[in-house]
Amino acid sequence: MRDYCDAEKVGVNESFDPTILVHSSLRSVGFIPGFAPSFIQSLLSALGPSGTIVVPTHTGDNSDPAAWQAPPVPESWWQPIRDSIPAFDPATTITRVVGIVPETLRTWPGALRSAHPQTSFAALGPQAKHITEGHASDCRLGESSPLAKLEAVDAWVLLLGVGWDKCTAFHLAEYRFQSPRLEDNSFAINIDDQRQWITVKDVAITDEDFERLGADFERDCKVVRGTVGAAECRLFPLREAVAYATSWMNKNRAKTE
Repeated sequence: MRDYCDAEKVGVNESFDPTILVHSSLRSVGFIPGFAPSFIQSLLSALGPSGTIVVPTHTGDNSDPAAWQAPPVPESWWQPIRDSIPAFDPATTITRVVGIVPETLRTWPGALRSAHPQTSFAALGPQAKHITEGHASDCRLGESSPLAKLEAVDAWVLLLGVGWDKCTAFHLAEYRFQSPRLEDNSFAINIDDQRQWITVKDVAITDEDFERLGADFERDCKVVRGTVGAAECRLFPLREAVAYATSWMNKNRAKTE
């Protein structure tokens, strides 16, 4: 596994335009005067004018209610829910379960958002357009998603007050897993300005083993650790995390599937 980790890359490099994917729990930091906007301003200041911040702006409630588990809903509700969920709109659809920082950044002046109705990302900075454009509706977190763009620009991942289960970069590895399993994925989307409920085939994704994967990655690779307020943080290169996760899944998931 160590072949995928290059400790020499971990450190400050002023010769490139920094791009960072942030997963955060602002509550874990403690009191911040100015709350989420102050946090985002601090990130912008740290990265400088050439830096780009990316956050997950996911909307998992735009999905087939037949698969809902937290909480499940009666079968008699399924079709009415399918008929009434609003189509995803990058400008107005609020985020779900990803924290206040993504919800704040997606409405920040100049921020752009990718088009997937469930797993969109918002970005702010010079790389925002490149990272968010072309997010295919049948590719939640794979090669036609912002994660692949982030890999291509050598982005970094910051886990701030959250665990490895929140590391979306690992999902890109699932698309590179040997013979990934496909599943139906349904959502409401606008097509030619008309709301439609559609079903596509996409790679089945899960974060059930991400804590174990992350622990192994941290054991074998250089991960910068620190604190912001009371929050424990991890910083690492996205490209190396994806390469490690791909190898790890092919060895560990293959044993159980």
